[in-house]
Amino acid sequence: MTSIQEDIHYDGGPARGDLIFNILLGFTLIGLPFTIGAVVRALWLRFRITSRRISVTGGWMGKDKTQVVYSQISEVRTVPRGFGAWGDMVLVLKDGARLELRSMPRFREVEAYILERISSRAAKAQEKTTEGFAA
Repeated sequence: MTSIQEDIHYDGGPARGDLIFNILLGFTLIGLPFTIGAVVRALWLRFRITSRRISVTGGWMGKDKTQVVYSQISEVRTVPRGFGAWGDMVLVLKDGARLELRSMPRFREVEAYILERISSRAAKAQEKTTEGFAA
């Protein structure tokens, strides 16, 4: 049995700056819900972006796991946070579902990596469909 090589691009949690900023914001009563959300993300949210798939582990106590392969992604949307040090990313899937990656560190680099994988897979699929018409 052969195993498929999978190179890891990013494996870790949300940006630390998000936690620090929201803890500082938590000293005001208005910022308390944001602080709680940032603490929960810091404790249980983990991203793993490889050459084959994107995995997000989160939810209460980190019990929810979602995996998406690049062929399922139709669009990537990003919003910078923390003066551009981290950002939120939404992966729009071909079936219309959305996968949120909140407080992603190095989000521009990760976005470029994902877009590269999407475009290379789309180009390969386009080559396969045009090969049938060449004959």
